[in-house]
Amino acid sequence: MDWKLELVAVPVTDVDRAKTFYVEKVGFNADFDHQVNETLRFVQLTPPGSACSIVMGTGITPMTPGSQKGLQVVVDDVAVARQELIDHGVEASAVDIQPWGAFVTFSDPDGNTWALQQILREQ
Repeated sequence: MDWKLELVAVPVTDVDRAKTFYVEKVGFNADFDHQVNETLRFVQLTPPGSACSIVMGTGITPMTPGSQKGLQVVVDDVAVARQELIDHGVEASAVDIQPWGAFVTFSDPDGNTWALQQILREQ
């Protein structure tokens, strides 16, 4: 039986600010934004090409905004992805090359952290 991770909660203080950051600056797709009732808003965003989405909103998670640390996505070219982030006003780290991959990190406005990983193929 397959177990597929499809949704990860990202706790934020300002849902509209976070949605704008992830869609306009990072390039996620805005899949769904629904105000269920006055205490529940569900916003689902998906990184391009990903089968897993993130969810944020009000009434979604008891996690403290900014407490989601170490979310990671894989990209084909970490240097190109880094430049795209910088071009859209996102502060991104320098490329960190390790034996198991090349990485760039960034944070959202609340301090939730992300890593972009380029898998390095042995030559």
